[in-house]
Amino acid sequence: MKPMLSDRRDRRPILLANARILDPSRDLDFPGDLLIADGVIREAKRGIGAAGVPEGTEIVDCRGMIAAPGLIDMRAFVGEPGAEHRETIASASQAAAAGGVTTIICQPDTLPAIDDPTIVDFVQRRARDTGIVHVHPMAALTKGLAGEEMTEIGLLKAAGAVAFTDGARSVTNAQVMRRALIYARDFDVLIVHHTEDPNLVGEGVMNDGEFAARLGLIGVHKAAETIMLERDLRLVGSTEGRYHAASITCAESIEVMRRAKEAGLAVTASASINHLTLNEIDIGPYRTFFKVSPPLRAEDDRKALVAALEAGVIDVIMSDHNPQDVEVKRLPFAEAAAGAIGIETMLPAGLRLVHNGEIKLLTLLKAMSTRPAELLGLPGGTLRPGAPADVVVIDPDVPWLLERDELKSKCRNTPFDEARLQGRAVRTIVAGRTVYELV
Repeated sequence: MKPMLSDRRDRRPILLANARILDPSRDLDFPGDLLIADGVIREAKRGIGAAGVPEGTEIVDCRGMIAAPGLIDMRAFVGEPGAEHRETIASASQAAAAGGVTTIICQPDTLPAIDDPTIVDFVQRRARDTGIVHVHPMAALTKGLAGEEMTEIGLLKAAGAVAFTDGARSVTNAQVMRRALIYARDFDVLIVHHTEDPNLVGEGVMNDGEFAARLGLIGVHKAAETIMLERDLRLVGSTEGRYHAASITCAESIEVMRRAKEAGLAVTASASINHLTLNEIDIGPYRTFFKVSPPLRAEDDRKALVAALEAGVIDVIMSDHNPQDVEVKRLPFAEAAAGAIGIETMLPAGLRLVHNGEIKLLTLLKAMSTRPAELLGLPGGTLRPGAPADVVVIDPDVPWLLERDELKSKCRNTPFDEARLQGRAVRTIVAGRTVYELV
């Protein structure tokens, strides 16, 4: 099978016939047909049939396939502006389409940082001109991502920022974070925070424990995450702001988040597909493609994350897409840059959890589509009639081998290199147009 990009101007009606319709926004799972016309969902029901569609409709036999809302990746690094050698909006959106992702939420740690309305406007214009999926920016929480002075939250929201974060940096100043949460409450925006105390991380490069000791590498203790998360949630309790933990990685953090939710705080959390499907042992003989931040944890932590996802303590699965080129990855493990690409492999890696019986398919799709849409106030994540026609068609059982040279991202730093996978996106539809098709 080879991927093909279809003509973006072709907005003929599409009937996805004989599909398994999965709509996590309504907990629906049934065999039927999905009709798309004029860029929106027209109908999703049993027995529409060819006779009930407009003339000229493209009819796609989806027997054995799943039709679901397009995925929304809530945390992806896109290099524009300033790091186009790592990724561009064009290349990231091609990778997204191949992975069934119809909306990318890009991070603000660019050059310059997305801390001004003009930079938000630049990203949006580039997305319109060069992207084939939706691209929305998160704006910087502090100016220059320095953690010292808040950005103009109201102006940035008005310009189109969907949430506020300092990307892979933590705001260590508690007073700055408290003020940000108050402003977030007043403007009804979401604060997304990377919970790692940099002083506790220090020079650590992987999970602290026996395996790190065997490899002779400095570990990162889980307290670096839980202490920052505990602080943040206490601030949320005193400010009533909306807060989202960007990347939960360990069992201790899950318990912290569980208690906060039980107390009624407006808090949610993400876990990356890497932490849900991989563990520290995968690093093996110093494989730098498995060096990520926060680091991969122990298998017990991975299992706890999966259980927390099924229980609703973790709300969102994101790719944590972080392209790094050969020059910074082909180095000794301690010196290599952290980060892995993931926007194209998020869905097939997640399907591993489904095939292994660890989570339900509806749970997976809800965490990759409906919940991100709800948290960010976006119109996707649903197959309700009248909703934007952002749809992914999935072959859940097709076996395939991931080959680096076929990836659409500019960089190839995938931890799933040469992995045997089962299931993938075979068609991606954005605003009623087919932007990717595997034939």
